[in-house]
Amino acid sequence: MIPKFEVWIIIQKPIQEVFNAVYDNNQISKYFTTAGASAPLKEGTTVQWEFADFPGPFPVKSKQVITNQTIIFEWGNPSGQGDNTVEFQFEALNANETKVKVSETGWKENETDIKNSYGNCMGWSQMICAMKAYLEYGINLRKGAYKIAGD
Repeated sequence: MIPKFEVWIIIQKPIQEVFNAVYDNNQISKYFTTAGASAPLKEGTTVQWEFADFPGPFPVKSKQVITNQTIIFEWGNPSGQGDNTVEFQFEALNANETKVKVSETGWKENETDIKNSYGNCMGWSQMICAMKAYLEYGINLRKGAYKIAGD
């Protein structure tokens, strides 16, 4: 079975705010890419995501952006073999609630990719929880959550 996963959460904010929290490099840097993001995820561009607690940077190739609906990008499979596709879907449940779904595909059917897919699934789950905490309460859940690489 080829690994594939989807995680989701409901955030108590309007869809534009939630979409921008992923798209806008200044926003995503406040709760997820703790060492910054080089630019917004404008369709057709490659941006660099950096994390204070993981070695990088991580090139993110933006493939499709539909405002307030979809962000699709590719980034390197942790095995170093090819790229994976990450898809964010945004759905307004009402004026002040947005459902965000994140899926990642591109994994191979081998032990290394299965293990890596579990790690990325955990990472995306943490990312959307951190986004919820940041947007709803102004809290950065990632701060102090991981040791800096090499510690």
